[in-house]
Amino acid sequence: MKTAICILFAFVLTACNATEGKHLAAPSTGNWISLFNGKNLDGWTVKISGHDLDDNYGNTFRVKDGVLQVSYDHYGPFGTQFGSIFTQRTFSNYWLHLEYRIVGKAAPGSPEFSSGNSGVEFHSQAPETMTKEQYSPIALEMNLLGGGRIHSRITGDFCKNGTRVVVNGKPLENQCGSTSTVGIRGNTWATVEAEVHGGDSIKLYVNGTPVSEATKVELDETDERAAHKLAQGASKKLSEGRISLQSEGQPVEFRRIEILPLDQSE
Repeated sequence: MKTAICILFAFVLTACNATEGKHLAAPSTGNWISLFNGKNLDGWTVKISGHDLDDNYGNTFRVKDGVLQVSYDHYGPFGTQFGSIFTQRTFSNYWLHLEYRIVGKAAPGSPEFSSGNSGVEFHSQAPETMTKEQYSPIALEMNLLGGGRIHSRITGDFCKNGTRVVVNGKPLENQCGSTSTVGIRGNTWATVEAEVHGGDSIKLYVNGTPVSEATKVELDETDERAAHKLAQGASKKLSEGRISLQSEGQPVEFRRIEILPLDQSE
């Protein structure tokens, strides 16, 4: 019995250490760059629906104890005040590493889907080009979910926002896919990574486990936002853009946001 307990303890310890690892799928070597300095929001731009560019309404995005927090404690009813915080640089080919955890309850007045829901967006539209009332940027999103204390919830699927995409060899017909098999429970920190090669391939990982691959990332001409970009002469193939983190009404925390450029020009 004692031996069995020791084996179980060793297994749990190994699993915990693996989850807390700095890099699980991405290369551990190379010129990794921290996108978030752990002190302030330097290098990032905020855009929240209904508010002007750089109006961090209600101190939605804030830094505490080295963590980038998304909070709504200074809000009234949430309504449709969806937002994102964007890198000020554009990227195309890279590895991305970040850790997140869902905390607390969704903001009063936020839609039902907001509960336990956030995301990281790839090839995001520049916030300077968004309209004041626009809910979200054109982007390809990795959906970041959190479960309850007992029941886990699958995380890490692709969602399309003004985009078309093929996921694991099949066109993504619904708003979000369902290829991930990795579940997250409670306020557990989860590590997510992405290997991005322009619009040709984006591979997603959760705690080191591959969950999805997107190919043929394009603007969706049936989406009003994307149609406007195409009318302005934008390429249909979506090969680059900002990296952004969502605020959809659910408190969430991010840390260790790092990028390994695969193109020396980035």
